[in-house]
Parts: sequence; structure tokens; C-alpha cells
Amino acid sequence: MRPLTKILAPMVALLAAGGAALPAHAGSEPAQAALAESKGEIPPKYNAIQNRFFLKEKRFELSPIAGYVPNNPFAVRYVGGVLAAYHFSENLAAEGAFVYSPDLGTSDLKGLTHTLVGIATQEGSAEGVEFQQPVEKMILGATFAARWAPVYGKINLIGERVLNFDFYGVAGLGLLTVQEYYAKYDESVTPNPTRLDESVLKTKVPLNLGVGFDFFLSSSVALKIDARNYLYIDSKPQYDPEVPVEESRLYNNFIASVGVAIFMPKMKTRQYDF
Repeated sequence: MRPLTKILAPMVALLAAGGAALPAHAGSEPAQAALAESKGEIPPKYNAIQNRFFLKEKRFELSPIAGYVPNNPFAVRYVGGVLAAYHFSENLAAEGAFVYSPDLGTSDLKGLTHTLVGIATQEGSAEGVEFQQPVEKMILGATFAARWAPVYGKINLIGERVLNFDFYGVAGLGLLTVQEYYAKYDESVTPNPTRLDESVLKTKVPLNLGVGFDFFLSSSVALKIDARNYLYIDSKPQYDPEVPVEESRLYNNFIASVGVAIFMPKMKTRQYDF
């Protein structure tokens, strides 16, 4: 029987020869590029999450939305509008937004407005003080902004389907029209003794800041959840008609909305190098 070393020697030599041949195969262009990317020598060609279900680059987006202004304590403000955007890349887009909120007069006043007017009038009636509650209603808004989507991810829905989404931020400027009223007590008005006087339509230049999510349902449709602030400077509320107010403060119309985003044209088939 031959010694064990004599049996294993040819096998070791064969393995050594095979190992020497590996660098030649690994030297192919795709393998070299992958190795260089892993070492950080060249920037990665694709995003960190591979096989994106949905691509936005060089596509237009049109998004009808419906929303609500929850931070107006004196008037109910329902909002409808449309967001339009062009995506320069998967992360950066230019956006234009138009929103409208109908003015229903005293019909959309909240109970707090009626309560404050009634209480202030009863307490001040003995002294002959006339109280007025300023009420501002956002009517129209048109803004232009940049949209940045730094976060892209996937959600596994109960193990049945993977839902793709991205998170974005919005910043820009625009125009905002606000209808300003003064709510006053009027016992002749029923069922709520409140009337609106001295309507003034004001135009402001707001700073538009917001965030949102897109949940991609198909290659052309996404569910959009959006929240944005319209910030502007205006005079402080004037509660006494005889005492003008000269100081200013920051106002914010916060809009929370949902919508459907439609992307055009049809998404191109993604190409891979290997």
C-alpha cells in the first residue's frame, strides 16, 4: 500500500492549479467592477435596494388630492387640489401644487367660534364693549417646490405581497389667498347667533414645507399620503374694533391629504449589465 502522502499529493497539486486559474476568471470586467464597488473605489451604479419595482426618473406625475386643515380652530376647511411633478431622477423632482377650499360663510364655522362670541358679548355687554372674533379661511393656494425622496423601501404585507414605497420632503414658495372675517354676536341669526362682517381677501406669499409617502400599487399608480405647511407672516388678531393691532405673528395652514399619483409615460423596462 502506498503512503497516504503519495495519494494526496496529486490532489493537492490539482487544487493548487485550479486556484491559480481563479484570478484570471475573476479578472473579467463585471467581476472587477463589483469588487471595486464593494471596496468603495468607484461609486455604486445602482441604488442600495436592488430590483426596484417602480422607477420615476424622467416621468411626469399628476396627483389629485383631497384633504383637511386640522389646525384651524374657528372654521372647517376641506381642501381639494392637484399636485404635478417632473422627476429628474429617483430622488429629485420639481413640483407645482394647486389647492382650493370652498367658503360656505357661517355654515362652516366651528362651535368654538359661536361659543367665544357669545361668552365675550355677555361678559362685556354691561360695559358696552363690542367683541369680534377674527376668522381666517384659506381659499386658494398655488406653490412651486423641490421634492427630495431620500428613502426608498419595501414592505412585506402578511407574506403575500411586497409593497414598494418612498418617503419625500417638499420645500418651496407660492401664493395663498385668505378670506378674513370678523365674527360678531347677532341674536337675530338662528340657530347660532353669529354673523360674519368686514370680509377682506388677502394674498400672501407662504413658505411651503412638507413630507409625504408614495405607496406604489402598479407601474403607473401610487397611493399618496401628504402633509404640508403653508407658513406666512400677518398681523395679530384684532378683537376690539376700536383698538388697531400693529404687531405681526407667524401663521400656518397645515394640510393633511390623501390622493392617487398617476405617472406618465409608461415605465421603461429596466436594463441590467449582468
